[in-house]
Amino acid sequence: MNQRYANPYVIGALLGLVLLFCFYTMGRGVGSSASFSRIAAAGIDLVAPAHAGQMTYFSSYFSKGNSPLKDWLVFLTLGAGLGGLFSAFISRRIQGEVVRGPSIGVSARLWLALAGGILSGFAARLARGCTSGQALTGASEMAFGSWVFMFSIFAGAYAMAYFFRKEWL
Repeated sequence: MNQRYANPYVIGALLGLVLLFCFYTMGRGVGSSASFSRIAAAGIDLVAPAHAGQMTYFSSYFSKGNSPLKDWLVFLTLGAGLGGLFSAFISRRIQGEVVRGPSIGVSARLWLALAGGILSGFAARLARGCTSGQALTGASEMAFGSWVFMFSIFAGAYAMAYFFRKEWL
Protein backbone atom coordinates (compact mmCIF):
# COMPACT_ATOMS: atom_id res chain seq x y z
CA MET A 1 0.00 0.00 0.00
CA ASN A 2 1.23 3.48 -0.83
CA GLN A 3 1.59 5.56 2.36
CA ARG A 4 2.56 8.86 0.74
CA TYR A 5 0.82 11.89 2.15
CA ALA A 6 0.82 15.51 1.08
CA ASN A 7 3.22 17.89 2.78
CA PRO A 8 1.25 19.38 5.72
CA TYR A 9 3.02 22.74 5.41
CA VAL A 10 2.00 23.09 1.77
CA ILE A 11 -1.56 22.03 2.56
CA GLY A 12 -1.67 24.48 5.49
CA ALA A 13 -0.52 27.33 3.25
CA LEU A 14 -3.13 26.37 0.63
CA LEU A 15 -5.82 26.23 3.30
CA GLY A 16 -4.80 29.72 4.39
CA LEU A 17 -5.20 30.92 0.79
CA VAL A 18 -8.64 29.30 0.61
CA LEU A 19 -9.58 31.12 3.81
CA LEU A 20 -8.30 34.42 2.42
CA PHE A 21 -10.21 33.81 -0.82
CA CYS A 22 -13.42 33.10 1.15
CA PHE A 23 -13.02 36.31 3.16
CA TYR A 24 -12.43 38.28 -0.02
CA THR A 25 -15.20 36.80 -2.17
CA MET A 26 -17.88 35.79 0.36
CA GLY A 27 -17.18 38.22 3.18
CA ARG A 28 -16.76 35.46 5.74
CA GLY A 29 -14.53 32.53 6.61
CA VAL A 30 -15.02 28.80 6.38
CA GLY A 31 -16.68 26.23 8.61
CA SER A 32 -18.76 23.12 8.14
CA SER A 33 -21.23 22.80 11.02
CA ALA A 34 -23.71 25.17 9.38
CA SER A 35 -23.67 22.90 6.33
CA PHE A 36 -24.87 19.97 8.39
CA SER A 37 -27.59 22.13 9.96
CA ARG A 38 -28.71 23.08 6.46
CA ILE A 39 -28.76 19.41 5.43
CA ALA A 40 -30.86 18.60 8.53
CA ALA A 41 -33.23 21.46 7.67
CA ALA A 42 -33.61 20.12 4.12
CA GLY A 43 -34.28 16.64 5.52
CA ILE A 44 -36.99 17.97 7.83
CA ASP A 45 -38.44 19.92 4.92
CA LEU A 46 -38.53 16.72 2.89
CA VAL A 47 -40.37 14.78 5.62
CA ALA A 48 -42.59 17.54 7.11
CA PRO A 49 -42.55 20.65 4.88
CA ALA A 50 -45.29 22.46 6.82
CA HIS A 51 -43.34 22.08 10.04
CA ALA A 52 -39.83 22.85 8.76
CA GLY A 53 -40.27 26.57 8.11
CA GLN A 54 -41.96 27.13 11.47
CA MET A 55 -39.12 25.74 13.57
CA THR A 56 -37.28 28.58 15.26
CA TYR A 57 -33.87 26.98 14.83
CA PHE A 58 -34.25 26.23 11.11
CA SER A 59 -36.48 29.11 10.00
CA SER A 60 -33.59 31.32 8.86
CA TYR A 61 -32.55 28.63 6.37
CA PHE A 62 -35.86 28.99 4.53
CA SER A 63 -35.63 32.74 3.86
CA LYS A 64 -36.62 34.03 0.43
CA GLY A 65 -38.15 30.67 -0.46
CA ASN A 66 -34.78 29.13 -1.30
CA SER A 67 -33.71 25.61 -0.45
CA PRO A 68 -31.50 25.39 2.65
CA LEU A 69 -29.02 23.50 0.46
CA LYS A 70 -28.54 26.51 -1.80
CA ASP A 71 -25.55 27.86 0.10
CA TRP A 72 -21.87 27.94 -0.79
CA LEU A 73 -20.81 26.34 2.51
CA VAL A 74 -22.83 23.21 1.67
CA PHE A 75 -20.85 22.88 -1.56
CA LEU A 76 -17.59 23.63 0.26
CA THR A 77 -18.27 20.81 2.73
CA LEU A 78 -19.30 18.44 -0.06
CA GLY A 79 -16.15 19.34 -1.99
CA ALA A 80 -13.95 18.75 1.06
CA GLY A 81 -15.44 15.29 1.55
CA LEU A 82 -15.17 14.37 -2.11
CA GLY A 83 -11.65 15.81 -2.28
CA GLY A 84 -10.56 13.66 0.66
CA LEU A 85 -12.12 10.59 -0.95
CA PHE A 86 -10.43 11.39 -4.27
CA SER A 87 -7.08 11.89 -2.53
CA ALA A 88 -7.40 8.55 -0.75
CA PHE A 89 -8.38 6.87 -4.01
CA ILE A 90 -5.47 8.17 -6.11
CA SER A 91 -2.94 7.36 -3.38
CA ARG A 92 -4.48 3.89 -2.91
CA ARG A 93 -5.29 4.40 0.77
CA ILE A 94 -8.93 3.26 0.62
CA GLN A 95 -9.44 0.14 2.70
CA GLY A 96 -12.42 -1.50 4.33
CA GLU A 97 -11.20 -1.55 7.92
CA VAL A 98 -11.94 -0.13 11.34
CA VAL A 99 -8.78 1.40 12.80
CA ARG A 100 -8.61 0.49 16.47
CA GLY A 101 -6.32 -0.58 19.23
CA PRO A 102 -5.82 -4.26 20.05
CA SER A 103 -7.79 -4.10 23.31
CA ILE A 104 -11.03 -2.69 21.88
CA GLY A 105 -13.53 -4.50 19.67
CA VAL A 106 -14.87 -3.28 16.35
CA SER A 107 -18.40 -2.64 17.62
CA ALA A 108 -17.14 -0.75 20.69
CA ARG A 109 -14.90 1.37 18.45
CA LEU A 110 -17.81 2.19 16.14
CA TRP A 111 -20.10 3.07 19.06
CA LEU A 112 -17.44 5.32 20.58
CA ALA A 113 -16.87 7.00 17.21
CA LEU A 114 -20.62 7.58 16.82
CA ALA A 115 -20.93 8.97 20.35
CA GLY A 116 -17.93 11.24 19.78
CA GLY A 117 -19.33 12.49 16.50
CA ILE A 118 -22.73 13.27 18.01
CA LEU A 119 -21.13 15.02 20.97
CA SER A 120 -18.83 17.03 18.68
CA GLY A 121 -21.72 18.01 16.40
CA PHE A 122 -23.85 19.14 19.33
CA ALA A 123 -20.94 21.09 20.82
CA ALA A 124 -20.19 22.72 17.47
CA ARG A 125 -23.72 24.06 17.16
CA LEU A 126 -23.74 25.09 20.83
CA ALA A 127 -20.44 26.96 20.34
CA ARG A 128 -21.83 28.49 17.12
CA GLY A 129 -19.04 27.00 15.08
CA CYS A 130 -17.15 23.80 14.43
CA THR A 131 -13.45 23.36 15.01
CA SER A 132 -12.63 24.48 11.47
CA GLY A 133 -14.81 27.55 11.82
CA GLN A 134 -13.45 28.37 15.26
CA ALA A 135 -9.79 27.57 14.52
CA LEU A 136 -9.51 28.97 11.02
CA THR A 137 -12.05 31.75 10.84
CA GLY A 138 -12.23 32.78 14.49
CA ALA A 139 -8.49 32.61 15.08
CA SER A 140 -7.75 34.56 11.90
CA GLU A 141 -10.15 37.25 13.13
CA MET A 142 -8.31 37.18 16.49
CA ALA A 143 -11.53 36.28 18.31
CA PHE A 144 -10.63 35.59 21.93
CA GLY A 145 -13.38 32.99 22.31
CA SER A 146 -12.03 31.01 19.35
CA TRP A 147 -8.55 30.91 20.85
CA VAL A 148 -9.98 29.75 24.20
CA PHE A 149 -12.03 27.14 22.35
CA MET A 150 -9.01 25.73 20.49
CA PHE A 151 -6.79 25.62 23.58
CA SER A 152 -9.63 23.85 25.40
CA ILE A 153 -10.01 21.31 22.56
CA PHE A 154 -6.31 20.45 22.69
CA ALA A 155 -6.21 20.35 26.49
CA GLY A 156 -9.30 18.13 26.58
CA ALA A 157 -7.87 15.81 23.94
CA TYR A 158 -4.59 15.42 25.81
CA ALA A 159 -6.44 14.84 29.10
CA MET A 160 -8.72 12.19 27.58
CA ALA A 161 -5.82 10.52 25.76
CA TYR A 162 -4.35 9.62 29.14
CA PHE A 163 -7.47 7.64 30.05
CA PHE A 164 -7.92 5.94 26.66
CA ARG A 165 -4.26 5.22 25.85
CA LYS A 166 -4.57 1.62 27.00
CA GLU A 167 -7.09 0.99 24.21
CA TRP A 168 -4.38 1.67 21.60
CA LEU A 169 -1.39 -0.06 23.18
